[in-house]
Amino acid sequence: MAKTIYNKLVRDNIPEIMKADNSEPTIRTLDDEEFIVELLKKIKEESEELIQAKGNKLEMQKEIGDIYEVIDAIIDYYNLDKEAIIKLKQERKIKRGGFAKKVFLQSAE
Repeated sequence: MAKTIYNKLVRDNIPEIMKADNSEPTIRTLDDEEFIVELLKKIKEESEELIQAKGNKLEMQKEIGDIYEVIDAIIDYYNLDKEAIIKLKQERKIKRGGFAKKVFLQSAE
């Protein structure tokens, strides 16, 4: 079997899943600095996967769930207040609006 290089943060149970599938994963535990860098890379990776899933409802739901998981990990890492985040989100929506009107800003002078 050919060796596949991943070099990315994965969910906690992935190595066991790979072993059950007769693969031999090589893993290491990240330090805190590496972990947050990889979490931020992961949010980009999952966002790109959501874009690729466009139109496929089930895949989009899975990718949004993955994005939520990464966001939760970032919130936990920084010990952020989820209620405060939701409150700020709501305040920003009231002041700046949401995306329901599909406004696309082309330019300004």
